[in-house]
Amino acid sequence: MTTRNKAIFLDRDGVLNEEIGEYVWQVENFIVCAGVPESLARLKAAGYYLIVVTNQAGIAKKLYTAADVGKCHAKLQEACNHAVDAFYFSEGHPSVSESILRKPDSGMFEKAVARFNLDVAQCWVVGDRFRDMEAGAKIGVRGILVGATEAVDFTPRALDLQAATDMILGV
Repeated sequence: MTTRNKAIFLDRDGVLNEEIGEYVWQVENFIVCAGVPESLARLKAAGYYLIVVTNQAGIAKKLYTAADVGKCHAKLQEACNHAVDAFYFSEGHPSVSESILRKPDSGMFEKAVARFNLDVAQCWVVGDRFRDMEAGAKIGVRGILVGATEAVDFTPRALDLQAATDMILGV
């Protein structure tokens, strides 16, 4: 029997980098949140794959390009000692194009499960929107809603990625 792996699915804006109230695509506006490098290092040390899953509808709206997104992801990797194992992003937006990758659908999650041979029962999603939780739940991944972006009834909740990391690691 093959050993299955575990992972943390991470939303980007509002979890890994500061939410600025609009699309974050310019590298100078991409500010890694306090405590993120340390949290990712702790999760990595505990044996988790780290997988970013992010909707990037600004691409479909022609506000920026996939290359711009890549520059932001490179900045995140640099700040976090290249801890992230994979980046998945959905370029779609319902007003322009449909995509099963776009959260709350689970396409990005399913790609990662196949690629990394993941056991969804050992995985978590950490996001700041209910749609992040919905996407994970569609394939059986538990979620932790961080921040106060949405007033929805969902538990568990955490202040930020550092607090979510403590919950995941049982600290």
